[in-house]
Amino acid sequence: MNGASPLLITGGTGGLGRPTVEQLRATGREVRVLSRTEGHGRVLGNLDTGAGLDSALDGAKLLLHLATNRKNDAAATSTLLDAAVRNGIEHIVYISIVGVDKIPLAYYSSKLECERLIESSEIPHTILRATQFHNFVSDFLVPQRRLPFLVAPVIPVQPIAIEEVAARLVELAEGAPLGRVDDIGGPERGSLPEFAYQWQAAHGTRKPTWSPRIPGKLVAAFTAGHHMTELPGYGTQTFAEFARLQARS
Repeated sequence: MNGASPLLITGGTGGLGRPTVEQLRATGREVRVLSRTEGHGRVLGNLDTGAGLDSALDGAKLLLHLATNRKNDAAATSTLLDAAVRNGIEHIVYISIVGVDKIPLAYYSSKLECERLIESSEIPHTILRATQFHNFVSDFLVPQRRLPFLVAPVIPVQPIAIEEVAARLVELAEGAPLGRVDDIGGPERGSLPEFAYQWQAAHGTRKPTWSPRIPGKLVAAFTAGHHMTELPGYGTQTFAEFARLQARS
């Protein structure tokens, strides 16, 4: 990929963006990271206002859109697409979430709207949906470390390593636009209490777990597994492996 045109990545300083940028640069590709603040390898731009986007996209043919603010993703994506069309982007790769079309969560609805905006644009595209990251489970548990017990509803999850999602994004970025590709998920399914037990084992704690019953359509959709893929999943790293690595870091 040496000598290829530069690519622009949004969300390149985030949890998924950092390993994606690292893996892209390892291929020899020139990567521009869109950011509101200056820094090495960054280009200034604002997805909310559109400021700086034309300059950031100038000369690029590939766009990886990983940015999210959980508030106005659709508006930001629309602004980005307008700039991408003006600047001749030939392929946009977008990261979404498994179940955005079936789970009644405002953030998921926003991601689904972003998908539809990309699909209706004139830019050839690839859309990848992934299950929750391993960090999703640990981030749910870490804030509870000072409690005498852990709250973990009996909700199934299929976590995947961020680095493995990044690897799939890089693979897709290297190829031709494919539209909506197969969803990816982790190598195992389990309930939050089960993963909480693995997390405690890795961190050397033994707190009781409280699993309250939570009514409502949202929890029912998660309980039905609409946010998961079939097994075997794309990922290979188990949550227990992730928790042990996290505990040693």
